[in-house]
Amino acid sequence: MPSHRIGIDFGGTKIAGIVLDSENRTVGEARIATPRGDYEATLRAIAGMIERLKRRCKAQSTHVGMGIPGSISPMSGRVQNANSTWLNGRPLADDLAKLLHDPLRIENDANCFALSEAADGAAAGAQSVFGVILGTGCGGGIVIAGRLVNGPRAIGGEWGHFPLPWPRADEVPGPLCWCGRRGCMECWVSGPALERDYAQAAKSRLTAPEIEARATREPLARAALDRHADRLARGLAAVVNILDPEIIVLGGGLSKMDHLYAELPGLMAPFIFSGDKGVDIRRPAHGAESGVRGAARLWN
Repeated sequence: MPSHRIGIDFGGTKIAGIVLDSENRTVGEARIATPRGDYEATLRAIAGMIERLKRRCKAQSTHVGMGIPGSISPMSGRVQNANSTWLNGRPLADDLAKLLHDPLRIENDANCFALSEAADGAAAGAQSVFGVILGTGCGGGIVIAGRLVNGPRAIGGEWGHFPLPWPRADEVPGPLCWCGRRGCMECWVSGPALERDYAQAAKSRLTAPEIEARATREPLARAALDRHADRLARGLAAVVNILDPEIIVLGGGLSKMDHLYAELPGLMAPFIFSGDKGVDIRRPAHGAESGVRGAARLWN
């Protein structure tokens, strides 16, 4: 193992960086705004952050892991399925390798999150873990016996782009997703989806934290959270029916909403194809740091 591992978490609005030493202790951190829509500026921003982190911790031997909201296609070597759409079709790994002087691994950001929580987080010791990202987008990662399960197409865990299960009449065909299809889970359970749903009912816009804060005194806000939890429960129940994970860990900005942990197991129960309908849903132990820690752990 190198003396230091750098993790980069590439998000839709920010890029976070962390340095872990050989004992998995954090010895350096950084955060910058994402250069949205500009691929060349994105390359420079990532490379610049890595060099600053190396200087800050005086690292002699460094490997870099990065989580992105998509994946590198094993067939083409280019980014696929990123909701940061300016990355799609680009040879991100090759282009960064030309700018860096360190070995680099790139994985889906939800995979990095799941790996972090399975290694030493909320699901440490579990044999099967499904890590969920509920933020700007919606993603998932699978860890079995401590190892990522990704598949030959690098799309393992991509539940954000299957359709909302057991849809009601008013949920068909569903909102148009950036991927070109209608009714994807990401269109129903991400942060922007919750905000859009509330805006359609209330004729005014609020952020997801504002909707949660108003829910105790505003019926429209409460109803939006109820619809969101119900749709999230149906989506997660379908994952349980396929994967049957021992633990589900929620991540991303919406994972801070307390009511999800109390309400989701009961809402999921009618859709779970088993007599045992108990589901273990946990908060992330590392909070907003989990994805970037998981990226650094790609070199474990």
